Amino acid sequence: MTADLNFKGPRLVPFDLLAERTSSFCDVVARTQPQLLPAARGPASSADLAPTATTIVALTTADGVVMAGDRRATMGSLIAQRDIQKVFAADEFSAVGIAGSAGLAIEVVKLFRVELEHYEKIEGAPLTLDGKANRLAVLIRGNLGLALQGFVVIPLFAGWDAECGRGRIFSYDATGGCYEETGFHSVGSGSVFARGALKKLYRPDFTVSKGVQAAVQALFDAADDDSATGGPDLARQIYPVVVTVTQAGVARVGEADLAKVTNLVVASRQRRPDGPEAKLA
Repeated sequence: MTADLNFKGPRLVPFDLLAERTSSFCDVVARTQPQLLPAARGPASSADLAPTATTIVALTTADGVVMAGDRRATMGSLIAQRDIQKVFAADEFSAVGIAGSAGLAIEVVKLFRVELEHYEKIEGAPLTLDGKANRLAVLIRGNLGLALQGFVVIPLFAGWDAECGRGRIFSYDATGGCYEETGFHSVGSGSVFARGALKKLYRPDFTVSKGVQAAVQALFDAADDDSATGGPDLARQIYPVVVTVTQAGVARVGEADLAKVTNLVVASRQRRPDGPEAKLA
């Protein structure tokens, strides 16, 4: 049976639907009213599709730079992973931390590490720290199409600059914009709270060990106010990943040393839950 296209009475079905010669209702709707299909509305959030990593902090010290990240990855309102690693050694004298879509961010880090190694083998000398920061910016810019769909990769890069003899920190935006930060910086959903903590704790003359303590304190404050940031899990012995970069190179703080620092921070929070007091002059 075919539709009577010459029918002059009242129509309950739009003429365009009757004119389509297909047995598929979905095809008809897709051609005439595509906005009514579920696919046109898209997912509620990219967080419902892939794990998201947060939070990363970095701060310069008198003899280098410290970078730390919590261990939680979330997927919507769920905890997707409790012990994800978000801070990595990029090469011998630099480190990178990831925030955003975890899978894509880890792939960017892997590619970045290969890029640095490849350049050194071809040229016979490593890139300068500025060159490394700019190369990472290019990789992020290449992810712009996915970033516009909600799958954003926002790293934090830090390293030892042999030319000026100090540690430096670089932050990025989703378009690949690269910005040097002074003193300290944080990225991720808990970055506002971590940065606020570092404003009160940071001192330019920190040693590396003091910088590690300040980074753990900042992550604790972020976890206290941001549900996507994981605090130290003493029962499972899951602690933040902390990396230091000095003139001697990159080093990851050992689990035993980090456990001592974390336990000291937790014990101090028992006495003062809101964190260390920032003394007024």
